[in-house]
Amino acid sequence: MFTYLLLNILFLITLIMFLPNKLQKPPRAWWITLYAMFLLTLVFDPIIILMNVVDYDATKILGFNLLGAPIEDFFYALYAACIVPLIWNRLGERTAEKNAAKKGTHRAK
Repeated sequence: MFTYLLLNILFLITLIMFLPNKLQKPPRAWWITLYAMFLLTLVFDPIIILMNVVDYDATKILGFNLLGAPIEDFFYALYAACIVPLIWNRLGERTAEKNAAKKGTHRAK
């Protein structure tokens, strides 16, 4: 049986693929972003569920809800708060390396 938990695990695997070799403590701005994402999920998820924009098969969710929002939906907020900065930094590193290669200099890692 395919569940939202399995889907979350697949997303987690993609997140692991983008992790840097050396993990650092997240900056304060990241924690603020995560808090905001959780708060927005807590407010708007129950609204879109009540308006029947989305519906969840009760046999495919864990059954824990916060104000009517399945706990699995909060994973997507966590995922977004993690993956967006990781991809942003990875693309920024590649751009800097390309620019350095064009100028004939190499950036030290």
